[in-house]
Amino acid sequence: MKLCMIGTGYVGLVSGVCFSDLGNDVICVDKDIKKINNLKKGIIPIYEPGLEELVLKNYKNKRLNFSANLKDSVKKSDVVFICVGTPTKKNSNSADLTQVYDVVKAVSKSINKFKIIINKSTVPVTTGDELEKFISKKVKKKNFSVVSNPEFLREGEAIRDFIYPDRIIVGSNDSKSTRILKNLYAPLISKGAKFISTKRRAAELIKYASNAFLATKITFINEIANLCEKTGIDVEEISIGIGLDKRIGSRFLRAGPSYGGSCFPKDTKAIVSTAEKFKTNLSIIKSVIRSNNKRTVLLSKRLNLILKNKIKNKVISFLGVTFKANTDDMRDSSSLKLIPFLSKKGAKIKYYDPTGSKKEFKKIKNVEFSNSIQESIKGSDVVILHTEWNDFKSINFKKFTKNKKLIIYDMRNIYSPDKIKKLGFKYYGIGR
Repeated sequence: MKLCMIGTGYVGLVSGVCFSDLGNDVICVDKDIKKINNLKKGIIPIYEPGLEELVLKNYKNKRLNFSANLKDSVKKSDVVFICVGTPTKKNSNSADLTQVYDVVKAVSKSINKFKIIINKSTVPVTTGDELEKFISKKVKKKNFSVVSNPEFLREGEAIRDFIYPDRIIVGSNDSKSTRILKNLYAPLISKGAKFISTKRRAAELIKYASNAFLATKITFINEIANLCEKTGIDVEEISIGIGLDKRIGSRFLRAGPSYGGSCFPKDTKAIVSTAEKFKTNLSIIKSVIRSNNKRTVLLSKRLNLILKNKIKNKVISFLGVTFKANTDDMRDSSSLKLIPFLSKKGAKIKYYDPTGSKKEFKKIKNVEFSNSIQESIKGSDVVILHTEWNDFKSINFKKFTKNKKLIIYDMRNIYSPDKIKKLGFKYYGIGR
């Protein structure tokens, strides 16, 4: 099948590469000419394990191509995927659909035969209806179909999630498109993926509801962790105890910093905004957003207590600054608030992340990037395990520092408190 992926971010690039690996002819389109030229050279704009190898393989085999010419790419394709960003609007909780509409305007001018136009971007309920109305003013309805096919790719696990998905959701109001897309996804369905056919509006809401619920689980266990700290209980035991209930499950019951990334912050806000348009109060999700917003403040206060209000001139090392492991994504990472807070208090901050230095910290006073774990820890008074990279799970702290008063603040509960204390260091975790 001939596919066109518009947008070469996580969703568009990963999906396009994986579709090509399944034997389809795929054109990945982006208006950023520099990015397109780099992709043709095998230079990947995002950090995603295994992606570079798949790009090189399928580009070499000519199943995968890159182009900045949207009009030509759409004309050559049978199915067009919209994979652009839908960030939160400034001074609002609603989703900014500017990029989606810009793409649809261009696509509507390039329809030369029947096209399935698939929205993989996360959009509010009724967006598909609006896009269909817009296109129908320029193209006969028999020549196109608008479908919602939300993605559920985790950053750092995106390729695996595409190849072995929990479910494939296709929201369409016509059986022809559903049949064609079921055929497109047949190789994954044959491996056990569940194909779920719904109405278009239902597919749009499934994506938002899924992310809102996962964000709720993270926020829930973080609040339980707060109670654990006050009662002398280890939250890890609580997570195991409740996670074994099959109705609940253990995933996303890991206490830590606030949730971040490209999905949960904007999607929880957007579903609340959508509900308000339909005069519905999503009080639980509103509470989740408020609690998550307070999370970094709470961690800052605890760090202040750990250091007995003596942050000035302390050397503090951050191991990992991305919002989670196996990605270079900094969006809504709690480090973006914690590091400036500590800088203002007069601390000297060093940080190491496997994905390199971050532009977000270059203008912040007393913050420097370290080239290794050892360099970051050396000379530090406090080590903050901020991101759960595998690189940080077996550190020999005694080898890297002579400071017997070193404080380890494990925000991911990677280490056993007893083992760290036996080494002679002070240990603080989350909810323990």
